[in-house]
Amino acid sequence: MNEQYAYAVARIRVKELSLFNRQVIERLMSCGSYEECLRVLAEKGWGDGTPGLEAECILEMEREKTWALLRELVGDLSVFRAFLYRSDFQNLKAAIKAVVTDAPEDLLQSLFPVQGMVDAQLMLRAVRENDFALLPAFLGDPGKEAYLALLHTRDGQLCDIILDKAALCATLLAGQESGDEMITQYAQLTVATADIKIAVRGQRTGKSAAFLRRALAPCPTLDVERLAQAAQKEETLFQYLETTPYTGAAKAIARSASAFEKWCDDEMMSLIAGQKSNPFTVAPLAAYLLARENEIKTVRMILSGKRNHLDGDAIRARLRDMYV
Repeated sequence: MNEQYAYAVARIRVKELSLFNRQVIERLMSCGSYEECLRVLAEKGWGDGTPGLEAECILEMEREKTWALLRELVGDLSVFRAFLYRSDFQNLKAAIKAVVTDAPEDLLQSLFPVQGMVDAQLMLRAVRENDFALLPAFLGDPGKEAYLALLHTRDGQLCDIILDKAALCATLLAGQESGDEMITQYAQLTVATADIKIAVRGQRTGKSAAFLRRALAPCPTLDVERLAQAAQKEETLFQYLETTPYTGAAKAIARSASAFEKWCDDEMMSLIAGQKSNPFTVAPLAAYLLARENEIKTVRMILSGKRNHLDGDAIRARLRDMYV
C-alpha cells in the first residue's frame, strides 16, 4: 500500500468540505444581483477580503489558492504536469505572438497565466533570441515551428494549430507517464473532447479533411483519420461519434455549443467522482484540482449571468454538476 500521499489526501478531505455543493450554488442563484453574489462569495472566504474586488480578480485568487495548497502538500508540481501544460502552451503562444507583432513591454507582462511548469519569462527570452533550445523539448520544438510559421506567413491560425496540437500531445503523454489511472483517463478525455471540438468547428466552417488531420491530436479513444473524414458532414460526424465512447457528445452538440461544453465538464466530474474513497495516491489531489476548476467555472457563469441580467433558467441550464 502506497502511503506517500496519505497526509496530503487527509488535508484535501478537509478542504473538500468547503467546496460548493448544490445548495450553495442555489443560494448564489437566488441572489438578486451581481453585487449580492459577490457578498455571498466574500462570506464564503473567496478573495482576500479587499472590498470592491471584481469577479475575475476574485476567481483568479481562488485559482492561486488551489495551486498554493497543492504546492504546499506535494512540493514538486511536476506530478500535475498533465494539468499545467495547457498554461505553458498558452504562455508560449502569447510570447510568440507578442514578439512577432512587437507588442509593448507593459502588455507583455500582463499576458501570462499565473501557473505553469516553465517560467514565462524564459519563454519570452527564447522567442526574442530565437533560441528555443532554452526550453524543454516538449515546448521548444513546436515553439520554434510555430514561431517560424507566424514570422513567415503571419498566419495566426497556423500558429495556433501547431501549438494547440502540441499541447494536447504533451498532455496525453504526461497522463500516460503519470502512472495514475485517473490522470491517464483525464488526459485521454481532455484530448478526445478537444478533438471533437476541432471536428465540430471544422465541419461548421467547411474545413477540409487535410486541414483537420493537421489539427487533430492522436487519441487512444478516437480514430482521428475517421473523425477528419466524418467531419465533412454533420450527419456522418454524429454517426461516427455514436460508435465511440462519446455518444453523449453527439446529442449535446445537436442541442447547442453550450450544451456540449456542459457535457464535457460533466464527463470530467463523472471521471473524478470515484476518487472520494481513494486515500493513498495522487489522484484525490488531482480530483480536488479539477473540482475547484469546475467550481470556479460555475461561479463565473453565475456572476456573468447576474451581471448581464439573464433569466435564472438560462443560467441554470449551463450550470455544471458539482463534485460534492
